[in-house]
Amino acid sequence: MVMPHSELGLTATCDGESMAWRSKQDRDSFKEAWLCFENDRGRFPLYPGQHATLVYSYVVDDGRWGQWFQRAVRLPTRRLSVHLVFPAGLDPAVWGTETSTAAEAVPLRTPITRTDREDEAVFSWATDDPPMSARYRLEWRFRACDKDVDQHQPELRTASDRMRAAGIVQEGDLVLSATARPFDLPAETEDACEVIDRLFAAMQRVREHHVFGKGMGLAAPQIGIVRAAAVIAPPDPDAEPIVLLNPRVVTESAETDEQYEGCLSFFDVRGLVPRPLWLEIEHTRLDGLLVITVLEAGLARPAWHEIDHL
Repeated sequence: MVMPHSELGLTATCDGESMAWRSKQDRDSFKEAWLCFENDRGRFPLYPGQHATLVYSYVVDDGRWGQWFQRAVRLPTRRLSVHLVFPAGLDPAVWGTETSTAAEAVPLRTPITRTDREDEAVFSWATDDPPMSARYRLEWRFRACDKDVDQHQPELRTASDRMRAAGIVQEGDLVLSATARPFDLPAETEDACEVIDRLFAAMQRVREHHVFGKGMGLAAPQIGIVRAAAVIAPPDPDAEPIVLLNPRVVTESAETDEQYEGCLSFFDVRGLVPRPLWLEIEHTRLDGLLVITVLEAGLARPAWHEIDHL
C-alpha cells in the first residue's frame, strides 16, 4: 500500500536537490520509507569516489506511530547523526540500541548527549563509519506524563500497574499462556531483529520504574509478541546481554537450588522456585546456525524462567 504523502509528511533532498521516496512498509506502529536518487527531472546516481549529503524530515502523529525512530544503513556512510528535540517540560528520557547482520541488538556504543536550550531538550547521537546493514533505533518516553498519571490515576500506583504502563503484559492475558512460534532463520532475520529491538526497548522502560541488582530477563510474549525470543541482562552492567532465539534446554544439572523469583508479568508476586545449577541451551543465531550455550547459577535461573514464558 502506498503511504499518502500527507500522512508521513516526509521531505528529502540530496545536495540540495529534491529527492523522491517510496513506501516499503505502512502499518500504524511501523513505517518504512526508502529514499530514491531521483526526482521528476531524472536520476542522479553516485559513482565510486563521489559522496552526497542527504537531508530529510518527516512528521507523523503519535497515534499512528510509537515513540521511536529507526535508521538502517543501506549505503556507505561516513557519519550518521540524529537529533531529537522535545519540549523540556515533558521531562524526556532517550535511549537506543544497535543491530547488525553480524551481531544481535546491543545498547548504543556511543552516548546520547542532552543539551537544554530555553524551553527545549535536544538529544544528539552520532556514529562514524557505521557498517552496512546496521540498524540504529532510538526510543523515548515523557516522564512528566508518567507523573501526571500517578497524580490523576492512583489506580496505577501498584508495582504491577507500573509494569503494565511500561508495556509489560500482566497476569490474565492469554498471550502469556500461548506457545511462542519459532523463527525461520536466516529467512526471518529482519523479523527477529525487530523483536529483539523491542525487547531491549521494553527493558529500558522497565528500568525507569525499578532497579534490578541481580539482572533481569524478558521474553517476547511479555510484550505481546508470541515469538520465540528472549533477552537476559546480566547483573554486571558492563557484561554483554544474552539473546536467545528459539531456545531449548538440552541438558541440566541434577543438582538444584531453591530461591525466590519474581516476574515482570506477575510483578506483585514472589515465590520460591527450584532451578538446576547449570543448563545447556540450544538456540539459533541470526545467520541460522544452531549453537549451544552453557549458563550457570545467576544466569541459568533467569534463562530457564524466560524459556518457561516461551
